[in-house]
Amino acid sequence: MVPNEVEGFNMFYVYILRTHLNTLYIGQTDNLERRQKQHQSHTTKSAKYLRYFKSCTLVYQEEYSTRQEAMRREWQLKKWSKTKKEALIAGGLKRLKLA
Repeated sequence: MVPNEVEGFNMFYVYILRTHLNTLYIGQTDNLERRQKQHQSHTTKSAKYLRYFKSCTLVYQEEYSTRQEAMRREWQLKKWSKTKKEALIAGGLKRLKLA
């Protein structure tokens, strides 16, 4: 079974990476393991933003059944403040007032 398939369906992921300088990067993919390797390689397949950092670590991920859902969530998270993103990563989002 392919890692991103569950019962014959492709899964899509929204993920957050933390760089060595404590900045956050949000993305979406259909193959999280492959995408992480691309980011770490600093080649043309990696995100331009991440090429400027020595390393990054996966700190959060969510699964979706369609790319559209994953892209919608990625866009939503990118509009959040860093404080709100950190609360999501820490699992304490319920303490924040959600707009």
